[in-house]
Amino acid sequence: MMVPVEIDERLIEKHGITPEEYARIKSILGREPNFTELGIFSVMWSEHCSYKNSKPVLKLFPTEGSKILVKAGQENAGAVDIGKGQAVVFKIESHNHPSAVEPFQGAATGVGGILRDIFTMGARPILLMDSLRFGRLESPSTKHLFSGVISGIAHYGNCMGIPTVGGEIYFDDAYEGNPLVNVLALGIIEHKKLVKGAAKGEGNPVYYVGAATGRDGLGGASFASRELTEESHEDRPAVQVGDPFLEKLLMEACLELIETGAVVGMQDMGAAGLTCSTCETAARGNAGIEIDLQLVPRRETGMIPYEVMLSESQERMLIIVQDSKRRTVEQIFDKWDLHAVPIGHVKSGSKMIVRDGEETVADIPAKALTDEGPVYHRELKEPEYYEEAKHFNVENVSIPRNMGNVLKQLLSSLSIASKEWVYEQYDHMVKTDTVLLPGHDAALVRVKGRRIGIAVSTDCNGLYTYLDPYEGGKHAVAEAARNVVCSGAKPVAITNCLNFGSPMKPEIFWQFRRAVEGMRDACLKFHTPVTGGNVSFYNESPSGTVYPTPVVGMVGILDDIEHRIPSFFQKPGDEIFLMGRTGNDLGATQYLAVVHGIKSGVVPVLDLEREALLHEFMLAAGRESLLASAHDVSDGGLAVALAECLFGVRGKPLGAYLNLTELKETGIRADAILFGETASRVLVSVEPKKQKKLERLANQAGIECYHIGRVTEEQLRIDKYIHELSLELEMLYRSAIRKAMGE
Repeated sequence: MMVPVEIDERLIEKHGITPEEYARIKSILGREPNFTELGIFSVMWSEHCSYKNSKPVLKLFPTEGSKILVKAGQENAGAVDIGKGQAVVFKIESHNHPSAVEPFQGAATGVGGILRDIFTMGARPILLMDSLRFGRLESPSTKHLFSGVISGIAHYGNCMGIPTVGGEIYFDDAYEGNPLVNVLALGIIEHKKLVKGAAKGEGNPVYYVGAATGRDGLGGASFASRELTEESHEDRPAVQVGDPFLEKLLMEACLELIETGAVVGMQDMGAAGLTCSTCETAARGNAGIEIDLQLVPRRETGMIPYEVMLSESQERMLIIVQDSKRRTVEQIFDKWDLHAVPIGHVKSGSKMIVRDGEETVADIPAKALTDEGPVYHRELKEPEYYEEAKHFNVENVSIPRNMGNVLKQLLSSLSIASKEWVYEQYDHMVKTDTVLLPGHDAALVRVKGRRIGIAVSTDCNGLYTYLDPYEGGKHAVAEAARNVVCSGAKPVAITNCLNFGSPMKPEIFWQFRRAVEGMRDACLKFHTPVTGGNVSFYNESPSGTVYPTPVVGMVGILDDIEHRIPSFFQKPGDEIFLMGRTGNDLGATQYLAVVHGIKSGVVPVLDLEREALLHEFMLAAGRESLLASAHDVSDGGLAVALAECLFGVRGKPLGAYLNLTELKETGIRADAILFGETASRVLVSVEPKKQKKLERLANQAGIECYHIGRVTEEQLRIDKYIHELSLELEMLYRSAIRKAMGE
């Protein structure tokens, strides 16, 4: 029998539970909670699990759509119809705090967790993407974090045989000490095989499958719901340890079991471990559930019920199966050399009952943990810097004399430079379905046995969202959609990972609300509902608060992969067009930050109507096979986009000659033409014989179409401003991160 632990004010506070919440717990139970129950409420009512601060704002997101099969919040991930009885299941989540403390394992287990969210629904994962933020790479601590995170992602994904096909990486002082590690996974499934995470059928057994339970990961959900401090390194036990080879076995065993029809419900043991999987399946199934902890496989001795329930050991699942299929379950998991132990059963009522042999250690209404937790409407306050940024006068910024040197600075700046040092560590070709490789605007993979492709992009500009959260939220959705469109695919839905500071600070919560409002408006305009995701608050360290970073994972469908559009120029002689107007938009640009050391100004205003028209035009041009290439104009502006279009074949860059007369006539500053970041623009190349048809289509669509040059060889010549050898630019672009890492 467990020795009783005295519940006092200090212990309650240590569990992150307020006096008001504790009073509510006593009201729910009709008594004082015991130590195990206190831990259960602590993790389930943490921000990481309950979204108690974000839930009212998240309701602003549109979640309905004709292709949506599983909506946001219903299951572990969203599901979207792709025709012929198939669906894609996808989600993005964060593992920021664990990665800050132990970068390799933090990132690796982030990959493992998001993969379980996919195959727990019966889908076979086919791709991974990541969205990463770090401090300055000149810092030894950032080098350590960066190297560890990349190694962790590569290790887990490569060992699992899941290709990491793309993503994005930014470096900025704002992320010093608190990196953001967001990972997206996507899988394919037949509609009829979708598995729900619900406990149903009184008497049906509840199986624990996968790895044994240890003390690693204890309190992980609570750890992710508070700020990082100088002492956070002491929380290393809160960081889980992953085994991708075991997860590969677990995935195959679970998918094989689903084929037998034995599964009633399935849930991974992620944040809050056995606690979360048990109460969530009961709550979704409107049922009761009872488990016995003495039956749980363990790899450490002397574990008390509190530790078993809160452990976040990896590679574990909870499966509810038909009572008549017990032998089927055990045979399959025995074949894969995995634990498959019946630890309880579904019962009548609505309670989660946890026993330790004959002793009851938790007796809690399941929905009190999952659906009826506290919800807060936090105070909002517009930060002082917001208005100051709007009054920044860009005319006080001098125009550089040597634009070629500016372009070189930008191409070798780490947020813009090639990320090949990263993606060369990923096996992005495993499974042989990757069609557009890392480095393109969006990743594109084929669906086996069909002509269609799935395009995916992750995007967010944290500086934009800091200076203007509403515009930044719109830009995150719009750029992700634009990248998908540039591949030829039609955007259909998003998942998001909302990374912010402490919601207890009114200025931070104002950023959060305004960013969500911007994302909502963009999603409504593009008809891309939100299928789910993750909120990550408390991204603060002694170095400060991160930029508000609402990362968007956009998924699109390409009806025929033969109509895919590469991001790079294809051959000399093709004509170059800039689609969309150019303005004096220098505020919040990489140009201001890198060249002038200024992180301020008015964020380029995104006209959602114009953006939507651009998407429709690009899709129409793609369907008619007019485009040889397409690349969106974003970080670094037109000159950077042009240079990137030259680098399709390593060591053999193309050239380009541009005449910017049409753009100069609008009275825009030279640096704004070259490096401004006006929204809703795409750089395309076409064969000369298709030029007139492109111009007619653009005119019909109401899209500005500027014929600005031609693809050539060897040199990039932009009017009178830039004359540079393409190979020299490519070397700067490709070597920047490698050099920063000392290679």
